[in-house]
Amino acid sequence: MALGRVQRSHRRVDYWPGFVDALSTLLLAIVFLLSVFMMAQFFLAQEITGKETALQRLNRQIAELTDLLALEKSSKRQLEENLALLQSSLQSSEAEKNRLQGLLDTGTSAGAAATARAGELATRLDAEKQVSARALAQVELLNQQLAALRRQLAALEDALAASEARDRESQARIADLGSRLNVALAQRVQELARYRSDFFGRLRQILGARPDIRVVGDRFVFQSEVFFDTGSAVLRPEGQAELDKLATALLDLSREIPPDIPWVLRVDGHTDKRPLSGAGEFKSNWALSAARAISVVLYLAGKGVAPQRLLAAGFGEFQPLDVGEGEDAYRRNRRIELKLTER
Repeated sequence: MALGRVQRSHRRVDYWPGFVDALSTLLLAIVFLLSVFMMAQFFLAQEITGKETALQRLNRQIAELTDLLALEKSSKRQLEENLALLQSSLQSSEAEKNRLQGLLDTGTSAGAAATARAGELATRLDAEKQVSARALAQVELLNQQLAALRRQLAALEDALAASEARDRESQARIADLGSRLNVALAQRVQELARYRSDFFGRLRQILGARPDIRVVGDRFVFQSEVFFDTGSAVLRPEGQAELDKLATALLDLSREIPPDIPWVLRVDGHTDKRPLSGAGEFKSNWALSAARAISVVLYLAGKGVAPQRLLAAGFGEFQPLDVGEGEDAYRRNRRIELKLTER
């Protein structure tokens, strides 16, 4: 009987270690699958975050037209690399899913939990595929927008080139007009100088050789005593007679000068530097010189000279011909000057 008990003990097999090994292997597989899934989730989260950052950067780059082409190439290359990594991760997840499905098909009751886990993983993978598809759609939209921006840049470059061409043409026209204007102005100046010379020649003939009337440069200089009494701005009869001659010569000349030449007869009043007494009509030499110039202008206008061809100015004692202190210097500085000039 002892021999029989020994034989029965040899026939009994212990399945427990094998069952533990199988469970351990299955548990390790599940842990490995979860690790892979967590890794995939981590990388996918990073990729999605990087993709959103890239999209924001592209939106900013669209506003910066001058840097658009260089940044577009870099961004597109980065997106393609990200998509390649994402597709690689998806393929790895699919492979892991298939391997896990095979293990579940051959497993025991613990395979039900693994199957549920695999379904959850499949659902998440489908969601990630949808995210990837949306990312591809966004990349395609960005590509279309970049193409439109390239066309806009090309149109702007064409418009700029046309504008530069028009600007060069305008500059050439302006230069030509400026040259022609300078020539025309020079001609007008020469014509006015000729008429001024004729006018002075006629005045010399009309007024004759008088010591109180002389020519200084381009001006006729009359001593104030020819027209006015001391401290007065009322024309004397003798001065009116001289102005009658001047008005006749000026009217003859105005009929000869073309109307497009902008000429005026400037009448300048000057005094000596001695201050006025203050008891008279004028409080300063400046006021006296201006009043005398205006009296001459008003008289000439009354004789038919066009008012727009007359100009009155008073300089007081501030532009003397003689800086001396004697009576002769004072007399020379008290004067009325006539000048035919441009307006």
